[in-house]
Amino acid sequence: MAVSDLTDWLGEFCAPGIALCVKRLSGNDTLANRTHQAGPYIPKEFLFRIFPAINRTDEKNPDHWFELAVDSHMDVRQVRAIYYNSKRSEGQKNGRDETRLTNFGGGASALLDPESTGALTIFAFPLDENGAAIRCHVWVCRHETEEDIAEERFGPVEPGSFVMWSPDQPGLFPPFAARPARCWLEPAEIPPAWLAQFPTGADIVRKTVELRPEHGTPPDKRLLRRRDCEFEIFRSVEEAIELPAIRVGFTTLDDFIARAQTVLQRRKARSGRSLELHTREILIEERFREGVDFQHGPQSEPGKRPDFLFPSQAAYRDPGFPKARLRMLATKTTCRDRWRQVINEADRISVKHLLTLQEGVSEAQFREMTQANVQLVVPEPLIAKFPPAIRTDIMTLESFLGDLRMLNHL
Repeated sequence: MAVSDLTDWLGEFCAPGIALCVKRLSGNDTLANRTHQAGPYIPKEFLFRIFPAINRTDEKNPDHWFELAVDSHMDVRQVRAIYYNSKRSEGQKNGRDETRLTNFGGGASALLDPESTGALTIFAFPLDENGAAIRCHVWVCRHETEEDIAEERFGPVEPGSFVMWSPDQPGLFPPFAARPARCWLEPAEIPPAWLAQFPTGADIVRKTVELRPEHGTPPDKRLLRRRDCEFEIFRSVEEAIELPAIRVGFTTLDDFIARAQTVLQRRKARSGRSLELHTREILIEERFREGVDFQHGPQSEPGKRPDFLFPSQAAYRDPGFPKARLRMLATKTTCRDRWRQVINEADRISVKHLLTLQEGVSEAQFREMTQANVQLVVPEPLIAKFPPAIRTDIMTLESFLGDLRMLNHL
């Protein structure tokens, strides 16, 4: 089936009787980091529901073959869902315990193409009367516009998270996390003012720091742990506020749509600023003084506002302040298409530092970034998801902070 328009495709496959899994392809899913894991990772909780025959440990690596069509790229092939179960079936301490889709024939498939790393991807599985998958249709978003269309339907989809829905499961599955942050707030634990008016992103980040101070934890790990915690807090407050209204019901379709749009826009706003707000907190904790050592949300030139300038907007605008001592940092959860947005920020600064949580880029895209003087900054635990050839050229958050400290002592 050839489908040229994502909007039409969503209309056909976001429908009753179809299970959905939405994610961003990581460097371990594609061939970007050359780990040869041979296909996209899909959580066991999802695949076991729609391919129950692979949920077993009495046989090594059980699999199921089926037809998969990547409709965005007009590619159809027989692939398999496989449960790599050596950790459980053979008791191997370092064995595997994960499910993937494999047999895509190498980089010719859009799902394994290194250039697809970071792409928002939708897997749609039509189900039979018993709830088992018949086949799969996939859309790999080809550019930012398609990702925006998809996120209008599903809400923000961040690297390492999943949106999953199955007809036998009411609502959307919560985003999958291997290590729950356990920051969920029960209604009695939520500040009363938050229930009257939804808290700002800064309010939730401050609560996150309270629950996860992480004293002594390196900045890279602290950032990732707090991001997980913050999202749990956000979802718990969202549920406490929205669920009662949903249970009461709506008198008109317009009322329902308006409420749904409010929820979706709130999620997008949170996703857009979360990384930036967490970064500010870590800078302060690492003893960088706001207004002296860094400035958050300054104006470098008219109409240009990088997320962070170092040491300050005043220093940046002072022609006598050495350019070599200036730095800027942009924060973007994903960078596959959005990295180009930072090129025109802060004209005086030649190298633009970009902090991202995207789980890998292709070597070709990394070269393009480097040629444009964009320096990737990636939390240390995520660097293993990037190609080995470029890992040493990526800065961690901690190494970026070390560079700032050196500048402060010049």
